Amino acid sequence: MEEDIGKRLVRAVKDPNNIDSQESMAKAMELTKAYASSGSATHFSTVTKLFYDLFEMFETGKDPRAK
Repeated sequence: MEEDIGKRLVRAVKDPNNIDSQESMAKAMELTKAYASSGSATHFSTVTKLFYDLFEMFETGKDPRAK
């Protein structure tokens, strides 16, 4: 069974020296910051959801909306 994406995210945040998920983390953070600073975000929960979905997309290579 594939590891849960939430566990990967927690591991990436807790251990920044672990390079397994750092590229996904950096890409997701960069795109999320651009979205949040654009003024398009109407509620803080959309920003966190976007970050999680982007991280999942970069980690798995699959579109998280296709669930």
